[in-house]
Amino acid sequence: MFTARDSVEIDADVDAVFAFLDDPHNHAAVTPRLEDVRDIERLPNGGKRLSYTYRMAGLGFDGAIVQTVHEPNERMTFELRGRLTGTIDLTFEPANGGTRLTYAATYDLPENALTALGEPVVRRFNERQVRATLDAVAERFETGAA
Repeated sequence: MFTARDSVEIDADVDAVFAFLDDPHNHAAVTPRLEDVRDIERLPNGGKRLSYTYRMAGLGFDGAIVQTVHEPNERMTFELRGRLTGTIDLTFEPANGGTRLTYAATYDLPENALTALGEPVVRRFNERQVRATLDAVAERFETGAA
């Protein structure tokens, strides 16, 4: 099991940041190596279920994501299903006139991917991915692309 957690302050209000990340296509735009989101279905809790393709170390992983928690302007939690399993938890808090976005992830990788890469490499990779995703979200708001 691998964990990664980081935060960023974004110069936009919580409503705007939450709305941006409430669209699964935007996750694909800001998450490195997330190549595709498809088959998006809205759930009764306000969240979504979708299929995705993620690429790591030359390996493509197809799976499904189910948004188990959808608390507008506060929190989103996603369960990863398929070859990659785990959870992603996003929290949104007002901070300094903007938003503090925290990304916390717990992943289990297929044994062959872990064996091929080694635990320290996978851990650093996950930490860099979380940081890169947060930076990409913040940059979208800085450039007005959100």
